[in-house]
Amino acid sequence: MLRGGAPRAIVRVSNTQVVCQLAQFDPDGDKIVASVRGSNLAAYGWPAGASTKSVPACYVAGYALGKSALSAGHDSAILDIGLASSSPGSRIFAALKGMVDAGLDVPHGEGIMPSDDRVNGAHINDSLAAAVEAAKNAIEEASG
Repeated sequence: MLRGGAPRAIVRVSNTQVVCQLAQFDPDGDKIVASVRGSNLAAYGWPAGASTKSVPACYVAGYALGKSALSAGHDSAILDIGLASSSPGSRIFAALKGMVDAGLDVPHGEGIMPSDDRVNGAHINDSLAAAVEAAKNAIEEASG
């Protein structure tokens, strides 16, 4: 991964929130090009009290990271999930789906992505789908 020169799209899910970062290798230490945390989703209209580590929250964070990466001049990345298990449809891959939907080129297989119903939060609450769309629109407006 490091020799290829492509930045890493790092996704980590903690007990309280998701963290998505775009890191570029540097011999002195990785340089973080863009970063989105679950706690930052409120700036895009994410509902107060809604989980910042759910599948929809991970998708929105990934979408925001993808738009930030494109704004910073990066059009591709390699997914770095660390020690997380690579279960198809997981929160990690919801963030990946957000990045890909935002236009970032990240190599992946389509079978690992969560369904649109899960990404929109239909399995949690019907009103969450509107929050996902509103957050995506706010991200689009912020990225210009």
